[in-house]
Amino acid sequence: LLFFVLISQELLVLDEADRLLDLGFEKTLTTILQYLPRQRRTGLFSATQTKELGQLVRAGMRNPVLIAVQEKNKKSVGTKTNETEVSTPMTLENYYTICEPEDKLATLIGFLKSQGNHQKYMLFFSTCACVDYFATVLKELISDLQIFGIHGKMKDKRYKVFNSFRKATSGVLICTDVMARGVDIPEVHWVIQYDPPSSAASFVHRCGRTARIGNHGSALVMLLPTEDAYVDFIYRNQKVRLTELRVPSPAANVTSRVRSLQLKDRAVMDKALRAFVSHIQAYAKHECNVILRLKDLNFGKLAMGFGLLKLPKMPELRGKDVSDFKEADVDFNSITYKDSQREQVRQSKLKVYKETGVWPKSQQAAKRPSCKQTEPWALSKQRKLEKKDKRDKRKAKKKQQLEAGVPKRKRKKCISQEDIDELAKDIALIKKLKKKKVRMTTAASLAFIMKLKSL
Repeated sequence: LLFFVLISQELLVLDEADRLLDLGFEKTLTTILQYLPRQRRTGLFSATQTKELGQLVRAGMRNPVLIAVQEKNKKSVGTKTNETEVSTPMTLENYYTICEPEDKLATLIGFLKSQGNHQKYMLFFSTCACVDYFATVLKELISDLQIFGIHGKMKDKRYKVFNSFRKATSGVLICTDVMARGVDIPEVHWVIQYDPPSSAASFVHRCGRTARIGNHGSALVMLLPTEDAYVDFIYRNQKVRLTELRVPSPAANVTSRVRSLQLKDRAVMDKALRAFVSHIQAYAKHECNVILRLKDLNFGKLAMGFGLLKLPKMPELRGKDVSDFKEADVDFNSITYKDSQREQVRQSKLKVYKETGVWPKSQQAAKRPSCKQTEPWALSKQRKLEKKDKRDKRKAKKKQQLEAGVPKRKRKKCISQEDIDELAKDIALIKKLKKKKVRMTTAASLAFIMKLKSL
């Protein structure tokens, strides 16, 4: 019955088509297409539609026609009227603000308080670790707003959080790009992007969570002074025009309050370190790494903006100037977990560390095979190139010898002293057999003959 239903289909619709046509969905999409009739109409829908012919052909489209829904932004200049096409609705106001890295969190809190606690906000971060950390921090720093946290690693729990935020009349949903597509949340007043997204297309999808179905909405992206070129880039790449927004002054004593939270609970300190490391790693892999360069970041000020008590040990910080970071004057081993069970495990490990000088591994880490020590990418690449050059030289030398008619050299077998001694014993045994000094059974004789043949 299902076969006859599928074979009679006349229309195929793929929403968020630019993602469905990625290689990750190739097998699934191919399976679906082979059950559908070839004579059909296919519609691909997305805010950032693909125009590559190869991807359109994979979707089974022939003679494709592009239908673009764009709004024209009319601006009067003197007596003339200029029309510029934009990819976001006219009811959406796109803003940007530039703030120092150490004041970024304080600026965000000052902005949320100035807008009031009666609105709904979506706050986007680049990594799951950042969502976990900043959700914990903002719950303590902003008491009059309900804070929700959601990311892709939460599995079933994220559906409960999503439904709770949908039903709420106000609040802040802190999330990753898992919420940038395919969700409809009513009456979102502000979309705030704490970091520029990993891809330019995601910028449009993030902004699209507000100003839906004719409603008005606003979007704000928070940039560092070194990221100001992103404003022009996003207009050229995605036709999104950003206007600078004068935000209120940063909230006071934010860094000291965040540090005090970490001193009360070691779990918050662990989250802070993981968030900082994941942010740096995500920034290094940014799609727009030509204008958003890792080497332009002030790591010391950025760490202060995260409210870290100390800097983590990571390769990206080697040789970097971190003089702007002020480490907390505290014994880090004295910071305890609020969870008594976790604290008990930590105390037992700390005791072993004080006795042996080596921090004991967890059971999971002990089971893992020891990893090879990492080396810089440049050195590994150089070593591979050297091996390739040696192989090419050997091949060229062999080719020259063959062309010159030089016969191949046979490799001499290396005979060890043990083999020589064993051979001497066999010769002595043969001599005794000839003189009939020893006798051998049929099986032993056969085994001895086979051994001689193998030699």
